Amino acid sequence: MKRPAHPGDAGAPWRVARHITGPAVLHGVRKPGHAPAPHGLAGGPDHLPCSARILIISDAWLPQVNGVVRTLSTVMEHLRRRGDVAEVIGPAHFHTLALPSYPEIRLALVRRRRLAGLIDEFAPDAIHIATEGPLGWAARGLCRRRGWRFTTSFHTRFPEYLHIRARVPLAWSWALLRRFHAPAAATFAATASLLRELEGRGFPRLRRWSRGVDLGRFPMEPRDPWEGLARPVFLYAGRVAVEKNIGAFLSLDLPGSKVVVGDGPHRAALQERFPEAHFTGYRENGALAAAYAGADVFVFPSRTDTFGLVLLEALAAGTPVAAYPVAGPLDVLGGAAEPVGALDEDLRAACLAALGRCRTACRRHAAEWSWEASAAQFRGALASLAAD
Repeated sequence: MKRPAHPGDAGAPWRVARHITGPAVLHGVRKPGHAPAPHGLAGGPDHLPCSARILIISDAWLPQVNGVVRTLSTVMEHLRRRGDVAEVIGPAHFHTLALPSYPEIRLALVRRRRLAGLIDEFAPDAIHIATEGPLGWAARGLCRRRGWRFTTSFHTRFPEYLHIRARVPLAWSWALLRRFHAPAAATFAATASLLRELEGRGFPRLRRWSRGVDLGRFPMEPRDPWEGLARPVFLYAGRVAVEKNIGAFLSLDLPGSKVVVGDGPHRAALQERFPEAHFTGYRENGALAAAYAGADVFVFPSRTDTFGLVLLEALAAGTPVAAYPVAGPLDVLGGAAEPVGALDEDLRAACLAALGRCRTACRRHAAEWSWEASAAQFRGALASLAAD
């Protein structure tokens, strides 16, 4: 998968400067001595300015490679194009500690005074807390102490992940997440099925925030020929982690070849267990797009993703999808006007049924999802909440 540039790279849309003259700073801050102007934060009738200062606080940020980072960075880019000043406070602004067993994820050792100073310096019109990690909890506490409104989003099924990895009871984790999101002016979720689930679990004030795909980045041609591999080619692309359930895909009795694009902490174990599978590691830009387009079926074995951006990327490249009938795949494939894949509790049956689906129909369906619409939905929700 595409590995984004480092947050300090010139021209990167997130524009966080580090290791230049001192600690990390936010671009677009107000001039020294200018008091914060939290238009829509303090409550009461208000509005979001036409050129708003939108601050996102996220424990998931570059150089991490995952759907949360891709969503936030892409939406921020579209907000900036329309004239907003949008920035992220992420782990790079603090000293960090590697997550045990997952060293590519760095957890911020949050200093509250520094976090408060960064927020005051930026003087946001709206604050969105994207994750439930150390930064998210610290920002939540600060907003509550100051009486500021904020929004949150539900990106990741941490209860299932913690249960898979450490056998933490699901009820404990869901109770903690309910507590985290309860004070938010709204909690955003990507799909209708996820909104229904969260409502059933007692989450209040839920709003839809969908996702998109860049059709220009994922064309149907050129296609990787996957030379030396027998056809059909069944492809997985994404993080190689235990919660992605990749073993369920690689253990299937399928004709042709199985390919895994991406990397992660579970890769070595899977390569040892499935030596016949082809592991490529990360692929970037055109190479990633060609990998999608060159496959005959994209296989999505996860049962715990809240959406699955890779589903739209594969469909944009013309490749039909095989998946379990769970939230995410059901939402992405369920409303298609033409068959663009197959959903089945028997994943092998889904893979075989997806073979031969019309590739142009797949791309037509992907075209119904745009990042422009996603960014507009996000900003529109912030604006309506500021006016409440």
